[in-house]
Amino acid sequence: MQVDAVADFAADPLRAEAAAVTAEADGYAGVTVAETGHDAFVALALAARATERITVQSGIAVAFARNPMTVATAANDVQLISGGRLQLGLGSQVKAHIERRFGMPWSRPAARMEEFVAAVRAIWARWETGERLRFEGEFYTHTLMTEFFDPGPNPHGNPPILLAAVGARMTEVAGRVSDGLLAHALTTDSYLREVTVPALARSRGGSLDGFTVSLPVFSVLGADADARARAEAGVRRQIAFYGSTPAYRAVLDHHGWGELADRLNGLSRRQAWDEMATLIDDDVLGAFALDGSPAELAARIEARYGDLADRVSLYTPYDVDPALLTATAHHLRSRTGGTAG
Repeated sequence: MQVDAVADFAADPLRAEAAAVTAEADGYAGVTVAETGHDAFVALALAARATERITVQSGIAVAFARNPMTVATAANDVQLISGGRLQLGLGSQVKAHIERRFGMPWSRPAARMEEFVAAVRAIWARWETGERLRFEGEFYTHTLMTEFFDPGPNPHGNPPILLAAVGARMTEVAGRVSDGLLAHALTTDSYLREVTVPALARSRGGSLDGFTVSLPVFSVLGADADARARAEAGVRRQIAFYGSTPAYRAVLDHHGWGELADRLNGLSRRQAWDEMATLIDDDVLGAFALDGSPAELAARIEARYGDLADRVSLYTPYDVDPALLTATAHHLRSRTGGTAG
């Protein structure tokens, strides 16, 4: 099991670059850069330039805010800069953001994502082989590529594509067209075992050989009781936020918590974030999060997800001592045989 570091969700490109440098020095296998208030590919380029060994991953870049040509180009550039260390993580985002924040079309997200990835691969194949670009799909058409705009073959090959998925339909798409799955933090071992893995197996002819499952694990860490209480409160709040989102409801329904999803969604419309957090009881918290000292947390992650995830990161939506994260990662690598970057 490999352990990845995660740059702070609010980190600007320079802070993401610094996080990557620290992650490499601390022995992580990779660093993941989110896309919230800043462009993921800018941060990835800086992180790639400043490091030598670790993988750099977009977690995620919003596919539907772009088109396959822009993604193929940006990813190809980061692959060049990194010397072949990019992991291209793509996700769909949700309808409201795609239509109202990005002003882009939204329809049939699973089918659109499957075609999006196929188009990216077709563009890369054109650059690699020089054959005519002829991609004509339902959502995307790319049929023009002249020599002036062709970067040529990437000497490091094309990066792996990993797709973010929660529901069974998008998970099946990930199994068919990508090299790995980016699981959401709002998941459980039961949901992975009973929904996610079977969906991947169906789409891959029963075998997950060569396919990577990456998982951010809600982790409660603190040097003393007060710090652990603050950490737990932060995790409850984040679980409540995710649980209020209809796109992730399937996980709560799987556990019979559909009524909780309804209540969270209703409160979110009033932005009652503090009240929402109080609805996350110990059973819900325990299903999604793990706690303990660094050694205890590492053991619990291995026990719960050791046969399900190839790569993990520690998801800590609160202020946490980086030394605790590094210690947990060290214990987890020692237990599972994971390698450093």
